[in-house]
Amino acid sequence: MKAASLQTYTSQLPLPWVETTPDCSFFFTADGKPWTPIGQNDAITWPELAGLFQRKDVQTAETYLAYLAEHGVTCLRLMLEYSQTRHRYIERPAGQFPPNMVRLWDDLFALCETYRLRILLTPFDTFWMRIHWKHHPYNQANGGPCSNRSRWLLCPDTLNAIKGRFTFAIQRWGGSGVLFAWDLWNELHPAHANYNIGVFGDFISEISDHVRTLEISLYGRAHPQTVSVFGPELDKHPAMADVIFRHPKLNFASTHFYDTRTINNPKDTIKSAIRTGELMRDALRHITDNRPFFDSEHGPIHAFKDRHITYPEPFDDEYFRHIQWAHFASGGAGGGMRWPYRHPHSLTRGMRAAQRSLANFLALVQWQNFRRINLNEEVQISSPSFAVFACGDHRQAIVWLLRKDRKDRSGLVSKMAKSLPVSLSVPNLAMGHYSVTLWDTVAGAVREVLTVEHTGGAHLLINLPPVASDVALVVRNVYG
Repeated sequence: MKAASLQTYTSQLPLPWVETTPDCSFFFTADGKPWTPIGQNDAITWPELAGLFQRKDVQTAETYLAYLAEHGVTCLRLMLEYSQTRHRYIERPAGQFPPNMVRLWDDLFALCETYRLRILLTPFDTFWMRIHWKHHPYNQANGGPCSNRSRWLLCPDTLNAIKGRFTFAIQRWGGSGVLFAWDLWNELHPAHANYNIGVFGDFISEISDHVRTLEISLYGRAHPQTVSVFGPELDKHPAMADVIFRHPKLNFASTHFYDTRTINNPKDTIKSAIRTGELMRDALRHITDNRPFFDSEHGPIHAFKDRHITYPEPFDDEYFRHIQWAHFASGGAGGGMRWPYRHPHSLTRGMRAAQRSLANFLALVQWQNFRRINLNEEVQISSPSFAVFACGDHRQAIVWLLRKDRKDRSGLVSKMAKSLPVSLSVPNLAMGHYSVTLWDTVAGAVREVLTVEHTGGAHLLINLPPVASDVALVVRNVYG
């Protein structure tokens, strides 16, 4: 393995590492503060970060990262190489790391550190890597280790090359708190192993052990690990759930929420949110040790890629905001990570406002010892006009209500819908005094605070003021 002829990246403004805690559904930093991944998928070839290559326009990248930080973004999901083109390979040829690419990542880590942003890093862009395999440096025809793209997870020489890529990244950037976690393999797929899914567990164990052992030897600790999957593959191959949700060496779980009838090709902004809530509940059902879970990629893939649609901003903003709150209120760590699916690949200002609203809402939640379970179907509601998304434990609950019976011709929740009174019954809460904070998800501000006493019975009854479209709630024991 040939290293680039550059000075080693060194941290200037250290960020505390993000950690997971046994039997806890959320993340904390090494100094004990709660941390939530709020962000999106990004790429080193997309407009805001493209100028880092050869340092052609570092200022645009810095301005962008500062803007993200101002809007509550805490995390970017990035691929170490993005293979849609042939000019951003992190290795070329295999085992050699081009100085321009290494310097790009040095600069990106330094900028993220300045603006207190973290990176969920995955080593390969497996989507474009598969499509453009004939050009990839790992292809044996190009001097690489692998004879066929169906043998990525089967070939011993390719396994060693993958370990070599991790080794280089860990030695250069692994000591930084900017690195939130490793997504060890992007969208694990049967096609990567000649449809032998039985090898997945051993492959992940091999990579996980390599990464963790090297990090501990160099830094005395290791970053959290996950592996991602294109969600519909779990329906086709249910046995994959053991690796995705329960692999003993992974610290948290993540999937990519793509649903053919709703999320992939939305006709309105309501059904995709409801489907997100269903997918969240199903994912949490698979997890047996309460590890954190979040969707690390979603968006209108079919509409954008196959139908060549870029949605109008008012529609896409509401679609984004609804999915975000459905994900979070159902028990996810954060609001999920959108793949932009826009021309260009950038989130809108409305989406950034939605992220800032969620970021500000987080301060209302007591994260220490929050052992949430999904309550989407357990919370009872007086009006059938609303969908319910909720999670909670014995002292706290998060609830989001979404109007589902009124939409306009554009598929948005109708702005003319009459406000309706709503009563909620929240289960599992211990007796005591509760504050109920109502949050305006559009304005990003507290709407009202109620006080409710729970004197007995299976549910805490909450009578809300009339709701027109949606509202988020934090229900907290005032002594909890």
